[in-house]
Amino acid sequence: MTPCIFNWSGGKDSALALYHCLQNPDLDIRYLVTTISNAADRISMHGVRTELLLRQAEEIGIPLYQIRLPEMPGMQEYDAVMGRHLAHFKSEGLSHSIFGDIFLEDLKNYRDARLAEVGLTGIYPLWKRDTHELIGEFLGLGFGTVIACVQERLEEFVGREIGEELIASLPDGVDVCGENGEFHTFTFKGPIFKNDIRYKTGEKVFKEYKAPKNNDDNCVINTDTKPDGFWYQDLILA
Repeated sequence: MTPCIFNWSGGKDSALALYHCLQNPDLDIRYLVTTISNAADRISMHGVRTELLLRQAEEIGIPLYQIRLPEMPGMQEYDAVMGRHLAHFKSEGLSHSIFGDIFLEDLKNYRDARLAEVGLTGIYPLWKRDTHELIGEFLGLGFGTVIACVQERLEEFVGREIGEELIASLPDGVDVCGENGEFHTFTFKGPIFKNDIRYKTGEKVFKEYKAPKNNDDNCVINTDTKPDGFWYQDLILA
């Protein structure tokens, strides 16, 4: 069996990628690996509370490995932190790292380069699949997911569960899986979980992200299309 880590964001693409990996008897997933904003105690970028992440891992049945990051780390700082943890996984005998990426070539190239530095190899179960097909499969399998954060222009969608009606109402140019960073999700039910995760909604807040003085220190891919901020829907364990 191939010993792996699975890069778990808590969202729908991670959930579907994990579903496919769990059907593969050749993959031995040792950890769900999630980056956490240490200051906020929430999943990086998604803004989901750590208590909900812990419940996901409990219901999936794979140990959670948290990588704690400072708030808005620069590229060099981010790479240094991640490099230490990747080297640790390699020292434990792990050989592969799994991601739910779909079509962002620059992000995949970045990941593969960082993995190669410590002797790990990337696996991308959803790579180059049509995103309309993917969201259809996701819903058809009985998964449920709620939009946890959206780009500023998509405020009306934050806090809503994804279904056919919501997909049909997305503006032109918005990827149905949010693969361009338009939105991020929290998956609360589906075939990878022993039990559904009950949640309730709390406050909705807007958070602005200012560009760094040195653009080379920006750890956001495709910075030319980076929005000014995101709307976040607080999700609370019910």
